Amino acid sequence: MVKITPLRAAEAAVLDAWRYEPPYDFYDGEDEPVQNPERFFVVRDDAGELVGFYYFDEREDAVEIGLGLRPDLTGRGLGLQFFRDGVAFARRTFRQERVVLNVAAFNERAIKVYERAGFHETGRHMRRFERWGEVEFVEMEERVP
Repeated sequence: MVKITPLRAAEAAVLDAWRYEPPYDFYDGEDEPVQNPERFFVVRDDAGELVGFYYFDEREDAVEIGLGLRPDLTGRGLGLQFFRDGVAFARRTFRQERVVLNVAAFNERAIKVYERAGFHETGRHMRRFERWGEVEFVEMEERVP
């Protein structure tokens, strides 16, 4: 069981300090510090340890989800349940059936998790970053049966 709560300032500093191994260092907090903290929620395990975060951007017809696991927890098979928990929380909290996301195209590991959760690609776009230059993103949403 996990506990999901709104982000507090001290927790934002912790997220900003997280460092991932390349190529996932693209997600390091130093490059994009927490913006719009009211849209962030932290996730704690049963022991109270910070294990990840969710980001939600409410739209008229959908809620966009972003997420991150603590760096030492990545690549250990935890992503699918973590993602499913975030989608369920989004639906309960924002009362939207449609959940969408954007993920860097190079992040094949995350894309596989999202596909296993029933999401599919709906488009692509480019974003420019000072440190990384142009980065392609995959837009995804859940398949409707």
